[in-house]
Amino acid sequence: MNRARLAAVLGLLAAFGPLSIDMYLPALPAIGEALGGGMEGAQATLAAFFLGMAAGQLLHGPLADRYGRRRPLFAALILYTAASALCALATAIEALVALRLLQALGACAGMVIARAVVRDLADRFDPVRMMARLMLVMGAAPILAPLLGGWVAWALGWRGVFWFLALTGLAAMLACWRGLPETLPPERRRRAPAAQVLGAYAGLLRDRRFLGTALASGFALAGMFAYIAGSPFVFIRLHGIPPEQYGWYFGAAAAGVIGCGQLSGPLAERIGRPRLFGLALLALALAGGAVALAGALAAGFWALYLPILAYTAALGLVLPIGTVLAIQPHGQMAGTASALLGTLQFGLGALLGAALSALHDGTALPMAALIGAAGLLALAAWAGLARGGST
Repeated sequence: MNRARLAAVLGLLAAFGPLSIDMYLPALPAIGEALGGGMEGAQATLAAFFLGMAAGQLLHGPLADRYGRRRPLFAALILYTAASALCALATAIEALVALRLLQALGACAGMVIARAVVRDLADRFDPVRMMARLMLVMGAAPILAPLLGGWVAWALGWRGVFWFLALTGLAAMLACWRGLPETLPPERRRRAPAAQVLGAYAGLLRDRRFLGTALASGFALAGMFAYIAGSPFVFIRLHGIPPEQYGWYFGAAAAGVIGCGQLSGPLAERIGRPRLFGLALLALALAGGAVALAGALAAGFWALYLPILAYTAALGLVLPIGTVLAIQPHGQMAGTASALLGTLQFGLGALLGAALSALHDGTALPMAALIGAAGLLALAAWAGLARGGST
């Protein structure tokens, strides 16, 4: 099995969520105007997507454990492709909201199954290194997607963005057909009834190691969501960064996530996964505290931006190691564990996004405070719940 090809395919699957979120952001005003919903209606389509990403993973995890990885994946990719095409044909904002929910239900399968496949192959490939390679591929999405979406919307209109996503779904089906083998043989599948699936989720939530690790990585990622949602206003409106240059600053932070993610495998081999995870969370919390302090003092741009870069760099270590630590002990239900992990991550991100909107006061403080709180809560979750039981 070609490791680089597998990493590319899994990275593409894991990138469906960020690609589907970030690529259509430049077209939001045009969507609201064209479909009569205004900016509020256009933003509702984004909220529907996050809801689908959080809830859908709870469905795809058990399906992947019951029927294997490929069959549920292809069903989800068909749903994603069809929903994307229907989004391009939508004539009312209410229809687009519903279709974005369906699109997310298809997209989130890629994230669940990619993580489960890494767990399936843990005896053949170093899972931390493989997860880091996934981040290398999927980490390019937040950098390139807004630029690509802007170009497509300029050339073809906002409907062209969704046609592009539909074609991406078709390309992913072809790539998976050729490059993703079935990694869960029939004898390892779990044909559990619904009550047992719910019991499995309850058992995972009672597992201090899983819950602490999942919450730690979830809060850490939620801080990144707060940065993504708040930085356009803070950078452009408050600090005068030209809109055409914003992508470079955003891309530098994303590059930090990718770069440090590639170091996670070698560093974990040298000092151990739990220890590296704890150190990365400590660095994340310190960086988040510096961001919060800069926001409270209404400091200059670089005093705010540099600790944000440190936060995102630490996040590059937290995410691949946290994913492996959370899922590795649950090989018999890796899909279920992956699903619950993703749901907690997106759920916490949605909560911080709602808090950012509610706390908006025309300053950088709400964004900065939420990033600081996310870092501290991530460290507290690991120290309070998971550290003693990790291996």
